[in-house]
Amino acid sequence: MANAVLTTKRDPGYDDLPEEQYHFPQTYLRQVEAAVGDWIVYYEPRRTSTDPSSRGGRQAYFATAMVDRIIGDRHRPDHFYALVSSYLDFDRPVPFAEGEQYYESGLRRADGETSKGAFGRAVRPLPSWEYEAILAAGFSRTLHEGVPSTAD
Repeated sequence: MANAVLTTKRDPGYDDLPEEQYHFPQTYLRQVEAAVGDWIVYYEPRRTSTDPSSRGGRQAYFATAMVDRIIGDRHRPDHFYALVSSYLDFDRPVPFAEGEQYYESGLRRADGETSKGAFGRAVRPLPSWEYEAILAAGFSRTLHEGVPSTAD
């Protein structure tokens, strides 16, 4: 089992329903298989649709879910569905980078710039400590609500 990032657009070219299923081509089968039984985060890219000129996506992680199993697509033999459960929207979208911090270390090149090639992968493995950091950032308001301050 392994955590992963699954990329989905507001108007995806695939049959994505983030609360229920993630539709993907065979290219990503091994990465998604590795995530079965574990948690993923969803990422919304800059492009909002399959149109290369579309813009306006948040470029942020926005939810988490558990990958339960994978089934084949009956209509497209080289495509699959990852069926998910326990979907939960974050309190706030988490940008892929905040200041100098990249939540996915694989998105940062050695020269400190963003790796556009890494963003080209719709499914990316995610080390558990990076998953935990994204989760903490996404639920930061919830984690701090009700916690008495030391000034009280």
